[in-house]
Amino acid sequence: MFFLPNRWWTGLLLLVLAIASWEWAALAGFSGPRRWGFAGVVVVSAILAGFSGSDVIPQLLPGGANPIYAAGLAFWLLVAVPWLAQGWQIRSPVALGIAGWIVLVPPWLAMARLQSEPEKLLAVLGILWISDTAAYGAGRAWGKHKLAPGVSPGKTWEGVAGAVAAVAVYYVALSFVAPHWGWWNGIGGAILFAGVTMAGVLGDLFESWIKRQAGVKDSGVLLPGHGGVLDRIDSMTSGLPIAALLLPYAA
Repeated sequence: MFFLPNRWWTGLLLLVLAIASWEWAALAGFSGPRRWGFAGVVVVSAILAGFSGSDVIPQLLPGGANPIYAAGLAFWLLVAVPWLAQGWQIRSPVALGIAGWIVLVPPWLAMARLQSEPEKLLAVLGILWISDTAAYGAGRAWGKHKLAPGVSPGKTWEGVAGAVAAVAVYYVALSFVAPHWGWWNGIGGAILFAGVTMAGVLGDLFESWIKRQAGVKDSGVLLPGHGGVLDRIDSMTSGLPIAALLLPYAA
C-alpha cells in the first residue's frame, strides 16, 4: 500500500477481485463456463474502468466524484436496504450477477485509486477493521437484541453499538496519534467515519443474506477457518465506495 507503484498495487487487487468474482458467481447460481464468464466480465470491465491506455488509476481519475462510486452508493442505499428489509428472495442469476458487479467493482476501483494517498486509505480501512472487531466482541459479550435475525442471527444491536463506540474512540485517537494528518477533523470527517461504519454493517449483512439464499455458510474455502475472500471483504464492498465519495469533503 505504501511502497508498491500503483500499477503493481492495482494488479495485486485484480487478483483479489478475480477470486471474489469467482465466489460471487457460485452464490449467484452460475456454474461451468458461465461462472468463468462472469468472473471474466467483472475483471475485464474493472480494467476498462480503471485504465485508459497506459494511464494508471490515480491519473485517470484526478479528484471529484466518480460515477462508478455513485452507482455503488445508489445500490447500497436504494437497492440493498430494501432488499434486506423486505427479505427479497431473488434467484435470477442475471439479477444477482448485476448486483455482484456493483458490489465488487466500485470498492476495487476505490482501493486502487486511494493508494495515491496511502495514509488515508489505511485510516479508512482502520474504520472497517475496528468496526468489525468491536461489533463481534461487543455482540459476544453483551448481545441480546438481534439486529436482523432472518439475515444473520449472530448480529445484534449491542454489536452495532460497540462498533460505533469503538470507531468514535478511533476518531479521537487519530487526533493524538497523527495530529499532522488532520484531514478528518470537522463535520465532514465525522460524517465520513459514521458513514463508512454504517456502510460496513450493511455490506456485512448483505453478503450474509446472499449466502443464506445460496444455502452456504461461507463464500468459499480459500482461507481455512475464515471462509472465502468475500467473507473477508464484505464490509469493504460497501464502505470503500462511500469513503471515496466522502473523502474530498472530510475536513
